[in-house]
Amino acid sequence: MSSMTFKAYAITNEIDLNKMALDCGIPKKYTWEEPLVLQDEILDTILRKKTAPQQKVLVFSFGSVVFLNHTQPDEITTFLKYVQTFEPEINLADFDRYTDDYRLHIGETETLHLTDEYVIVPTFELFYPELISTVLAKSVALEKTEEQLGKILDRLESMIDRLEKANLRISDKELAKTTARIVRHEYNTIAYIMILDKPDITWTNSEAGDFYHQMSEFFELTDRYEILKSKTEILYNIMEGFSTISHSNRGLFVEWVIVLLIVAEVILMIIEAFR
Repeated sequence: MSSMTFKAYAITNEIDLNKMALDCGIPKKYTWEEPLVLQDEILDTILRKKTAPQQKVLVFSFGSVVFLNHTQPDEITTFLKYVQTFEPEINLADFDRYTDDYRLHIGETETLHLTDEYVIVPTFELFYPELISTVLAKSVALEKTEEQLGKILDRLESMIDRLEKANLRISDKELAKTTARIVRHEYNTIAYIMILDKPDITWTNSEAGDFYHQMSEFFELTDRYEILKSKTEILYNIMEGFSTISHSNRGLFVEWVIVLLIVAEVILMIIEAFR
C-alpha cells in the first residue's frame, strides 16, 4: 500500500500568492480559491536541494502552507523563511503553533475509510492531494482564528468585570479597538478562509465533490464555522451594549453640565439684581 504525508501550518492571516508566483517565474494570476502549487525545479531552487518528484508545497492565500511528503524539518523552515520575505510579519519562532498532520493511503480497501490520522482510498485520483491539503489548510486556519476569538472574549470579560464594579467609563478608543478586533476576526474567517466555498474541481467532478464533502464533514469545518459566526454575533451584541452604556453616560454628563450652567446663570442673575 503506497501513501502520502501531509503537514499543514497556519502561519499568518494572508499571503500574496501573486508576488510569490512572480518571483518563481509562474505566469499566472492567482485568486483566493486556488493554492499556489510548488514542485520540481522551482521547489529545488527555494529549498536549495534536490527534491523528490512526489514532494510538493501548497500555499494558500488565507495564510496556510501544506507540505506533501516533506519529512525533514530543515526543508520546512527553509521554505517558511522564503515565505517570510513576502510576508515579514510571520513569526518563525512560533510557526508550528497551529499545525496538523495527515496521511493518504492507497489500496487494501474497497471503500473510502476516514480516520483522525489518515484516509484510505481504493485507487489514487489526482484530486486527492489538493482536496486533502485544502481541508487541512482551512482546519488549521480555523484553529488560529478560534484562538484569536478567545483572546477577544478575554478582553470583553475584563470590560464586563469593570462594569460589575460600577466602573462605567469606557473610552471611545477602547471601544473602537475592540470592535476592530471583532471585525478583523470576522473578515479573516468569512471573507478570507471561505469555509463554505468549495474548490473548482468539486463542481465538475462528482467523485471529487463527494470526497471533499466527507473530508469537510469529518474535520467539522462547517460546524466550527457556524460556532465562530454565532460567537461573533454575540460579541457584536455585547459591544452594542457597551456602546449604549458609554453613550448614555456621556449624555447624562452633558445634561448635568447644562443644568449646572443654568444654575450658575440664575445665581449670576440674582447677584446682578441685588447689585
